[in-house]
Amino acid sequence: MNETIAIIGGGPAGLFCALQAAGAGGDVVLFEKKPAPGKKLLIAGSGQCNLTHDGEIGDFLSHYGDHGAFLRPALMNFTNRDLIAFFADRGLRMETEPRGKVFPETRTSADVLAVLLTECAARGVEIRCNDPVLAVERDGDGFIVRTAKAAVRAGVLVLATGGASYPATGSTGDGYAFARALGQPTTEVAPALAPVYVEDYPFADLAGISFQNLTLSVYRDGKRVGRHAGDLLFTHTGLSGPGILDLSRSIRPRDELRVTFLPGASAEEVRKHLADAIAAGGARQVKTVLCDLALPERFVRRLLDLAGIPAGETCAQLRKNSRNALAASLAEYPFRVERLGGFNEAMVTRGGVALEGINKKTMASKIVENLYCIGETLDIDGDTGGYNLQAAFSTAALAAGHIAGVYASR
Repeated sequence: MNETIAIIGGGPAGLFCALQAAGAGGDVVLFEKKPAPGKKLLIAGSGQCNLTHDGEIGDFLSHYGDHGAFLRPALMNFTNRDLIAFFADRGLRMETEPRGKVFPETRTSADVLAVLLTECAARGVEIRCNDPVLAVERDGDGFIVRTAKAAVRAGVLVLATGGASYPATGSTGDGYAFARALGQPTTEVAPALAPVYVEDYPFADLAGISFQNLTLSVYRDGKRVGRHAGDLLFTHTGLSGPGILDLSRSIRPRDELRVTFLPGASAEEVRKHLADAIAAGGARQVKTVLCDLALPERFVRRLLDLAGIPAGETCAQLRKNSRNALAASLAEYPFRVERLGGFNEAMVTRGGVALEGINKKTMASKIVENLYCIGETLDIDGDTGGYNLQAAFSTAALAAGHIAGVYASR
């Protein structure tokens, strides 16, 4: 077996796998197409690097759509606590926000990257920057990695190329092509954790208004295909915020997105709550009663306008059809989806290397011997809040451990 371990991609998954595999018995060579590694990591969490999430690692499994079960071995092998300890042991302590997001105390992504690069250097990892891989091919039981500068033979190949989101950082979907060239199946890719653009959007001038813990439902051909509770943000062009981003994996153009605008309430509960409030309102203005429900005043004014209700209308004056229209807007406001934000706006990629072709206990291919796929190259996309970076580190650690075992057993 060739002594070289080749890793394509210098993001968090590639760097962590490299430093973990170094010293296992083979020389580790990491190929990075950009002038320096970790460009996408530097913009994670708006440059503050939301590295992982607080809580029990078992609770993470529900934050990866239908693919949490695949990640269980990786997450249990290298947990959020392990990740926090790795950086703390190297002088970069973490802090946890009240809602569970974990950041470096310095709030600087560059400090996370610096730890990874320092460890790679200390462990003898060779990082070849400005050297994009052009092709990969089988070479006996190993591989040939071809760049414009060289053809490198490797006994083990790790695809850590990331997804196709934020292509300016180098994530342009190369890994999918490399996988397919080796006979490794992939699934269709699309943007995920992306904002949603809607038709005839009526809230453009309310950009910046946000709502917490709303129920968001997706309907396709009259059937509900997704539901999520989370925060929503009005933008100039559509809908965003953590709840929308998390749900975007389930949204397609022409879907109907229905929003329940009272926190933590179902559509039925909103209708009853509003009916009771209006019935008890008497001479009070409808606008005042709605604002008492902790709804932003500018949003209330717009809802009244859309329902054809005069701004000074009292609860006693409110006609039944107007009340019903208002209740429908609050309980299940319908937005027709025009499109999702593209790869230049999406935080991660939906789709990738098909999980059916990967051993979830090792991250090794079931089809191509000595091939490993990790991080966002896989068909995995997690919710906002640090779940995607945790998956990158956990899959990298699992792959590196297996690679080390392979070399140790020779």
